[in-house]
Amino acid sequence: MTQSPGSAVPAFDSPAPAGPAASSPSSPSSPDVAGRVPLGRSRRILRAVAVASCLPYLSLKAAWIAGSRIGIPRGSSLLEHPTTMAVANSVTVLMDAAVIVLALVLTRPWGLRAPAWLLAVPVWVATGLLAPIMAGFPLQLAARALGGGGGHRTAREPFLDEWVFGVVYTGFIVQGVALGTLFALYARDRWGQLWRGPVWELPVSVVGAAQRCTAVAAGVLALFPLTVHLLWACGATTGLSEGRVPERTGAFYALEAVYVLFLLAAVTGAGLLAFRRGRPLPVTVPLALAWVGSGAAACWGAWLSVAALTAVDDPADRATPLMLLTYAGQMITGFLVAAVAAHFLAERSATRRAA
Repeated sequence: MTQSPGSAVPAFDSPAPAGPAASSPSSPSSPDVAGRVPLGRSRRILRAVAVASCLPYLSLKAAWIAGSRIGIPRGSSLLEHPTTMAVANSVTVLMDAAVIVLALVLTRPWGLRAPAWLLAVPVWVATGLLAPIMAGFPLQLAARALGGGGGHRTAREPFLDEWVFGVVYTGFIVQGVALGTLFALYARDRWGQLWRGPVWELPVSVVGAAQRCTAVAAGVLALFPLTVHLLWACGATTGLSEGRVPERTGAFYALEAVYVLFLLAAVTGAGLLAFRRGRPLPVTVPLALAWVGSGAAACWGAWLSVAALTAVDDPADRATPLMLLTYAGQMITGFLVAAVAAHFLAERSATRRAA
């Protein structure tokens, strides 16, 4: 949020299970058939909303690349390295433009023919980057409303005008809602057969040792970043850089709590999938926990690591070894949980094809 500086699954494309539903002309599980179904009004609206929500962010970034200082106050640290900021802004423009591409892929007939991994990876990254913003920004606003202060460099010159955060993060939240809904509908039509039924129907005998070991490794590794983020959320300053300590506000504590929640979601989902626990639950519950939790942990762990390694102007702002280890542990945990979820989907796809 305001802490900015910023074929693994080849079997997803398995056909729908044999039977009357698979051969029915109206079955949404077949890409060929689904491609002939007219695009509904709700999906058109969601696509338009997703595209429109990108425009404020893209407009700001384009203006900054062109040399405009709109939204950047005098004395901002962003003005000290124009070349670096131009490169960073160009990269983030491409990232946000990818949302528009994804919205088209998820709502056009030719999108059903896209390779599964080529679609799943960018959607997973988008989910991981947007989900903490969707959860954290409202909490930050609530913290400020309750007197917790702002979430960005209140002790120094602000690096962006206040209105920029509201415009940008509101757009991100709208993107997350629209794109997430479109992907859920798309995934239901194309791969819905992979997560039907409760957990108790999943065969335990086919769970490999590698999947369980990966889930255990993710749980053990998550203990370190989870503990550190929890300490920071509770007010501890252990391991924080000297420049970060005086900038802690209610928004900072809310953000740290969000990191804890997504780490817990990730390891919980991985454990349920690998050990077939929570048997009365629908399969969608542990799968969603693993998907969203792993994306948030991996993508924000990577983002925070890059931001920490590049913020070197002020020695007081340089990340401490504990901060770097925390972000790295968070990132690796996310990738391990993602591997468990990918293995689960590949396994279910193979089982369906064999049936």
